[in-house]
Amino acid sequence: MKHGISLLPDCRPDRRSAAAYFADVLRLSVLADELGFDYVKMTEHYLRDYGGYCPSPLAFLSAVASRTSRIRMMTGGIQASFHHPVQLAADAAQLDAISAGRLDVGFARAWLPYEFEVFGIDLDDSRAKFTATIEAVLRLWTQEKSYEDTPFFRYVDATSLPPVTQSPHPPVWVAAVRSRESFAWIGEKGFSLLIASPPKESELPRMREMVEVYRETFEDAHAALGRTPRVALSVPVYVAETDERALQEARPLLREYLQVWGEAADSWTGVKSSAYPGYSTPGKSFLGASEEDLRSNATGVVGSPNTVVDKVRTLREQLYLDTMLWQIDFGGQEAESMERNLRMLAQEVMPKIS
Repeated sequence: MKHGISLLPDCRPDRRSAAAYFADVLRLSVLADELGFDYVKMTEHYLRDYGGYCPSPLAFLSAVASRTSRIRMMTGGIQASFHHPVQLAADAAQLDAISAGRLDVGFARAWLPYEFEVFGIDLDDSRAKFTATIEAVLRLWTQEKSYEDTPFFRYVDATSLPPVTQSPHPPVWVAAVRSRESFAWIGEKGFSLLIASPPKESELPRMREMVEVYRETFEDAHAALGRTPRVALSVPVYVAETDERALQEARPLLREYLQVWGEAADSWTGVKSSAYPGYSTPGKSFLGASEEDLRSNATGVVGSPNTVVDKVRTLREQLYLDTMLWQIDFGGQEAESMERNLRMLAQEVMPKIS
């Protein structure tokens, strides 16, 4: 089992400045390197409190790379629908070189209508543009002269510089949430799977089924090459000496996290897209999260070290996990809280599930 810290800023500028947030999470990234974590992951979003502090994960991770020596950088993920593949391939390869080959590139299909609107991209085109962009990036990394002719971009004889440092290219992760088509495509292409949000207990069987779709498709396409599927889960975590203390301290942070998340998701009100079935105001149920929801894996993993270990073992068994990406910055919490959480994970949790 590998472990990483997962960052998705949900800071409101009137409560916490961007300068303060980045100073803290850069220090925590260095500490994660020292404590033996495997990854630092940062997510891309725009415009609003939900992730808007980090429009460029690669820029943030370049700063992390310059301050660390062992830990790997992971984008979690780049919203490929909003980028040109030549730009993405070159920017990622630059960080691959700066970090001496410590980059994993995670892609995500953007899902917030207001982001699509401001970039002038049709929601219904998102899947086609997303897959075309990722496939083009792979060709730019691995072919001397790359050619594309799609409805979204066209070019001939493109040689991407700088070349990637890792061979044949940085490991690729792709996020999936609901669609069987997405899970199957990720497996067919041989990418690693990133489950970007924890499922409610009632939804675990459905998510397990989707992970099995991914694994079976991957193995059919790539087992003969000696490759194995990988599955990571990104989840908020809060560890304290007792379950009650953990819940008491995490409760306001989780509620703020869910409030910010729900405000962003509310942009689906009145919006429908064939590319996003079932996405009608997906944040509404979390805005009314119950006490039981806060105690369960529905919103995060909260509890004493033993409780967290038990919850992770359940998730690991149900979802075939080999990587936990611990979100430690939810709720706009202060550095002291994040550092305490990080140290308890490293000292009290990771040794029991690794």
